Amino acid sequence: MALPAAFRPLTSDPSLRDDLGLGCAPIGNLFTPVADDDAVATVHAALDAGVRFFDTAPLYGSGESERRLGLALQGVPRDTYTLGTKVGRLLVDAAGAPVAPGQVGDSSVADLSRDAVWRSLESSLALLGTDRVDVLYLHDPLDVDAAMAGALTAMTELREQGVVRTIGVGNGVLPVLERYAAEAPVDVLMEAGRLTLIDRGAQERLMPLAAERGVSIVAAGVFNSGILVDPEGSPFFDYRRADDALIERALRMRDLCAAHGVALADAAVRFPLRHGADGVVVGARTPDEVLAFVRGRDAAIPDELWGALDEVATV
Repeated sequence: MALPAAFRPLTSDPSLRDDLGLGCAPIGNLFTPVADDDAVATVHAALDAGVRFFDTAPLYGSGESERRLGLALQGVPRDTYTLGTKVGRLLVDAAGAPVAPGQVGDSSVADLSRDAVWRSLESSLALLGTDRVDVLYLHDPLDVDAAMAGALTAMTELREQGVVRTIGVGNGVLPVLERYAAEAPVDVLMEAGRLTLIDRGAQERLMPLAAERGVSIVAAGVFNSGILVDPEGSPFFDYRRADDALIERALRMRDLCAAHGVALADAAVRFPLRHGADGVVVGARTPDEVLAFVRGRDAAIPDELWGALDEVATV
């Protein structure tokens, strides 16, 4: 299966690959503050490396990710890259009141109404400095029935009107993703952390179901929050410290990779593409991080290493 046409720029260079995207949460100050100039340099490094898909969301830094991505893409011909953002979540303060774009919220809540989709997209377009997005995701919607009745109705209309080219859902909860794959009028699903070297849950039902329904899969969270980059220095799984058994498994994977001259992170980037994903989105906050994940996509990984990693994963 290939990614929807919306993942390919309208004016595309056949020498560039469309199976890798830059996740822009880190340039929205995820975990670490980032200056505008550094964010711009990161996006430009991605462009220079042949990356042409950029994924962001209003939730990333209270709009800072969208604003900085728009800043970095100023002057880049719009038809030469593709742009994805999200709707469906509302930033709120400690009292539960909505927070204006650009202001820091205390948390977020689901807002799956039709009107919320239009308002959110309008704000995103302004921050991004563009008149359209190519891919519009519903952001972590757990209530499938409410999403189908509200937000996805609006998103379908936007697709029919040509305001967006492709619609989808992003989530990390497999039963929820499986319902969207089976029932929703989506083109693509972004699974987060469920098709990785160490968590292969999506292989059992989601991947076959998506293939049957003609729904593309984009893999995010390929490092599972850090454990598949540095199991010792960053032993985190789904944003929490991993248990000892999981850390031990990741260390065994790291050592197997090292014995074959391969970085664990490189294998983590390649794994979803090897197992049915149509694309991978990897977050980066520096040009060096961009170059690292692009290298991972193209790294030579011997079949015997994949077999050894599979054995560790199924123990």
